[in-house]
Amino acid sequence: MQGTGAWALRFLLLTLCITPLRRWSGRPAIIRHRRQLGLWMFSYATLHLALFAQAYVGWSAPLLWEELAERPYITVGFVAWALLLSLALTSSRGAQRKLRRRWLQLHRFIYPALVFACLHLWWQVRSDAGEALFYSAVALLLLGLRLYWRINERKRGRAA
Repeated sequence: MQGTGAWALRFLLLTLCITPLRRWSGRPAIIRHRRQLGLWMFSYATLHLALFAQAYVGWSAPLLWEELAERPYITVGFVAWALLLSLALTSSRGAQRKLRRRWLQLHRFIYPALVFACLHLWWQVRSDAGEALFYSAVALLLLGLRLYWRINERKRGRAA
């Protein structure tokens, strides 16, 4: 089960690496891979949830809700998955056309989903925090880059 969660987080980070790679490489075509990476990420996250549901609660909905209520690390993991579900369901071009501006607002849920996924990982660390530290550092770097770009865009907008 750990492997599927780790791969989901890796694909989430790879998905978020596409924008910086596009900006720095000068190759806008790289963006077309982002949706596929995101769908792979969601597939691993769903498999992770399914393995948990099968192994720990035997597909029992009442037991699943009980676990969600009693264990914060499961709660934040489930919230991350629910946010990612909304992104996967609206990842098509048809959804982009239908939702228009709201599509971009909705797909910004990837950032809180990333934070919740990292929290989910940290709450499960028993002894060696190296992996959680690495993934969290990459996540902070990617979020920091976006914040930096946004601040600079606003400054340029005021200067114009």
